[in-house]
Amino acid sequence: MALMQPVENGKIVETESQNSLKNKSGASNDMDRDTFLQLLVAQMKYQDPLEPTSNTEYISQYAQFSQVEQMQNMAASSDLARATSLVGQEVYIKTTTSTGDTKYVQGRVDYVVYENGKAYLSIDEQLYSLDDLDTVVDKTYKDAYDKAYDLTVKMNTKLPALGGVDLTDASVIDELEETYNGMNDYEKSFLTQDTVDRLKKYIERLKEVRLAAEESEKNQDTGNVEEPDEDGEGTEETGGVEESGNTGSGEDGDGSGGSTEGAGES
Repeated sequence: MALMQPVENGKIVETESQNSLKNKSGASNDMDRDTFLQLLVAQMKYQDPLEPTSNTEYISQYAQFSQVEQMQNMAASSDLARATSLVGQEVYIKTTTSTGDTKYVQGRVDYVVYENGKAYLSIDEQLYSLDDLDTVVDKTYKDAYDKAYDLTVKMNTKLPALGGVDLTDASVIDELEETYNGMNDYEKSFLTQDTVDRLKKYIERLKEVRLAAEESEKNQDTGNVEEPDEDGEGTEETGGVEESGNTGSGEDGDGSGGSTEGAGES
């Protein structure tokens, strides 16, 4: 798999992970046993031969170094235990770029890498120093916060003023109502009372708009039924007149025919 490095304005841009690793790897001032031995050899090599350092001083220095080394080992073990406890947790990592800008990385800790006395957290296959850990978030808390935040944003961005609500806003309001009704008490606690009151007003306003639309449609349907009845009644009356006329003509014709036949017979 090829590794891709982000490029901006023709220059390679370091990722937050690289910034975190570089800043912490270059800032380590830990002294190990080899460093102490090198200092001890240098001290013995360049000491005043007329006033050499006593054995007691060497032992005292070694004891002090051993104490510092033990404290460092305890701190390293504590960091490792702390990092291990974060596996599976949602965290925020605060990193600083080479230009001094602060960036936050949010994600779940997949595993921990311990290298050169330092613990590193893996988030989305990227390593970050434990020293850059800013916040640890409970997943239940984060889910509740995100749900309340999304609901509030939709209300503020997708809905018109209360007086401008019409049927085109029905799907959004129905979705918000369904989301709110599906939230438990803990999740609802993340909503402000003002947000809840506004949502209820939008729901009531939509009910009024739907009721008005139904009444208007009902009145239109009723008007369409009456008009054919009036036309139909007029048609029946006209048809009755025509039928009566035709009957009269037919009878007259038949009578006239009868008279003619009678006259012929006569």
